[in-house]
Amino acid sequence: MEKRVVVITGCSSGIGLGLAVLLASDTCSRFKVYATMRDLSKKERLLECVRDCHIDTFEILQMDVTDQQSVMATVEKIKEQRVDILICNAGVGLMGPLECHTYDAMKNIFDVNLFGTIGTIQAFLPGMKQRKKGRIIISSSVGGLQGVPFNDVYCASKFAVEGFCESLAIVLQHFNVHVSLIECGPVSTNFMDNLQRLDPSDSSLQSVDSDTISLYAQYLQHCKTIFQDVAQDTDEILQVYLEAIESPVPSLRYFTTQFFMPLIKLKLSCASGSEYVQAMHKFVFSETKPKE
Repeated sequence: MEKRVVVITGCSSGIGLGLAVLLASDTCSRFKVYATMRDLSKKERLLECVRDCHIDTFEILQMDVTDQQSVMATVEKIKEQRVDILICNAGVGLMGPLECHTYDAMKNIFDVNLFGTIGTIQAFLPGMKQRKKGRIIISSSVGGLQGVPFNDVYCASKFAVEGFCESLAIVLQHFNVHVSLIECGPVSTNFMDNLQRLDPSDSSLQSVDSDTISLYAQYLQHCKTIFQDVAQDTDEILQVYLEAIESPVPSLRYFTTQFFMPLIKLKLSCASGSEYVQAMHKFVFSETKPKE
């Protein structure tokens, strides 16, 4: 049986690494995985995880999603000259009061999360359209569906990804190319460790008003509680990706957790948005659990 060719971005850690290992280790060898990452010096952990995999199911490639030449060079390195499943997983976060973020830091969030995703899809899409077959899976976030305090720029980038993918999915129906967004909540990966976030004692917060600093400190405590109580293991998240990969007719959105669904439904049901804003403020700053 011909293997399905999979390209995954952001494979140096977390979901990308886990997904590459899961598919490359498939007992029926159904997949040929091209695991990509910006910095190949971080490949050792991935290599250690796949040391028992057969050579024809796995390969690591260098690819920087913010560099279109790098992306196009990767297209040329795919030995099968086709990609059946493209998984856009590379992403970065940014947390803190808006006043503290530099322009370059904010621009980097959009360069990776939005334009990196668009550029990667843009490079691999023509082949899928020509073959009238393909799947595009994007690592998104509940932060792409609802505003989250002190994640303004990150959420903005993910909102943009949601709009882009939803719009693209409509056109790609004609070509039998399916787009799926994986709406992740808190995940027990090192994403939080790699997140660009400000500590309440950071010197850049000196110019920020005391009320905002107090709210930010409360939010960080809220995050700690949420990650302790509801963060999912990577293996649990990977099963959702597998569902999107194996489904005969993939959905546009897959939710890895139902925990935030009451807030998402509230936002959709209240056109003015006021009720959602009030409910989210109460949830974050009074430790009130979202109601069903």
